[in-house]
Amino acid sequence: MQIDGSTRVDGLVDEYPFLIDFLGSYAREFQMLKNPIMRKTVARFATLSRAASIAGVALPDLLAAVADEIQRQTGKAVEIGSSAAPQVQDAADRLVILKSIIRDLHDGTPLEEVQRRFNKAFQDVDPAEIAAMEQQLAQEGMPPEEIKRLCDVHVAVFKEALERQEAVPVPPGHPVHTFQKENAALGQVIGEIRAALKVAEDSPDTAGILSRREALRAALSRLNEVEKHYQRKENQLFPYLERYGVTAPPKVMWAVHDDIRAMFKKAFAALESEDALAIVERLNAVLTAVEDMIYKEENILFPMSLQILAEEDWAAMREGESDIGYALVTPDRQWPASGERSVVGAKHRAGLDAIPLDTGLLTLEQVNLLLTHLPVDLTFVDENDTVRYYSEGKERIFPRSPGVIGREVQNCHPPKSLHLVNRILEAFRNGTRDVAEFWIEMQGRFIHIRYFALRDIQGHYKGCLEVSQNVTAIRNLQGERRLLDWE
Repeated sequence: MQIDGSTRVDGLVDEYPFLIDFLGSYAREFQMLKNPIMRKTVARFATLSRAASIAGVALPDLLAAVADEIQRQTGKAVEIGSSAAPQVQDAADRLVILKSIIRDLHDGTPLEEVQRRFNKAFQDVDPAEIAAMEQQLAQEGMPPEEIKRLCDVHVAVFKEALERQEAVPVPPGHPVHTFQKENAALGQVIGEIRAALKVAEDSPDTAGILSRREALRAALSRLNEVEKHYQRKENQLFPYLERYGVTAPPKVMWAVHDDIRAMFKKAFAALESEDALAIVERLNAVLTAVEDMIYKEENILFPMSLQILAEEDWAAMREGESDIGYALVTPDRQWPASGERSVVGAKHRAGLDAIPLDTGLLTLEQVNLLLTHLPVDLTFVDENDTVRYYSEGKERIFPRSPGVIGREVQNCHPPKSLHLVNRILEAFRNGTRDVAEFWIEMQGRFIHIRYFALRDIQGHYKGCLEVSQNVTAIRNLQGERRLLDWE
């Protein structure tokens, strides 16, 4: 048997399963092989050369270690083939050269020259290496705006190497599978709009474009569903990448999202005009931008994320997706397996004395700080009409003292208003009402007072929340303030 830098990892671990534990102990980065999803995705196409790069180890050392372990476990001699290609293999050296190439590109070196340097030094490039390069460039002082400005040129440099990657398959229902499913649907809409534009542009005058504005507007509205796709990236995927220290690439990509959002606004505005040339120009701009983003996702973001994130991260991500929604598609339901539920961020909770809430984790100190810094007064009365809590903010509206805790709420009000208290609580308890509100003027202030029925997931009444707020300043607001004004 012979192994070399081109030997695929998945074939090795299939033939010699003991290599899973061995490689996991050899380098922390190889522990991903213990994850079945990662073995079916990343490892399926990774070579030992790329694995050495990911782990930051020398390829000859890795080859020798694997050969020795196979011989030790099986008694079979393993021949190490020649890695004759003069490509850079050391991960640190690769990163230095990548950064140098991109810095020269930013400084004005022609793309063709930069491309030749890259091809000479590298046979391939890993999406995680691109992320690491952007991360280090940002840490070394290159503004994310500058990285974003030449992002398309970066992709052009790496294009050939990226396209040599084989597509990474993921199970139906996996967040990446849903992202890819959306991209396919968005691509179809882009094709429809391009076809409609071509027909319209072939008309002898501008009437062809203007007569099709409604159809183009409807198609553009469908394409604008990509907003949900971007929001899931920003609020679901990016936070998990950031937990692993990958911060610069999400910032750059988020900035591009905002550029695309601005393009959509301009395209919709153009469709309201009589300017056929502007319609064509702005529609083509947004179509190209969305297509370019799809390319970056499929060839860089998703493969990189599959390398970095653990299965429990993806499972937690899957649970939160529906809160944001999907672009043009419905996700498949096969993953994760029925009955499996992740604990959101479980691996990040070690040593944290926190309370697991529906949408996060907070310590008791943090809960108290939040409640006491809200710009409202809160009082909670349980299902037995007993006062259990009030917030102690900096500027209280109505006086409270610890003696009220454990007291029946009816005893906290004067007899003349007791009938209103009982009426509200009874309506909350029997389910005929969920909110009651009042507003009063008191000592020159306008006070808004609201009562909310609290119910559990089954709809059972669990108490009443009183919220009081001084809205005097809010009532006086006029116009808009979009900029920070701390002068």
